[in-house]
Amino acid sequence: MTDNKGKQLLHLVFGGELEDLKGVQFRDLKDLDIVGIFPDYATAEQAWRSKAQASVDNAHMRYFIVHMHRLLDPESDDV
Repeated sequence: MTDNKGKQLLHLVFGGELEDLKGVQFRDLKDLDIVGIFPDYATAEQAWRSKAQASVDNAHMRYFIVHMHRLLDPESDDV
């Protein structure tokens, strides 16, 4: 666990092919690539960068980092 005032700052990395490059509607939810849940932003960013670079030839493929800790504790102002 990464220690940030004793709180876990979980981040989800996932991606998939988009319907349109101007939106965030996925072509097929069954084909989403759930990369994983990471204990801090830096680790999540490394995973995101790796997946994004590996899919650079597919213009419709996008990967995202979701700050799960913000969903779990909306009052928090952590990064």
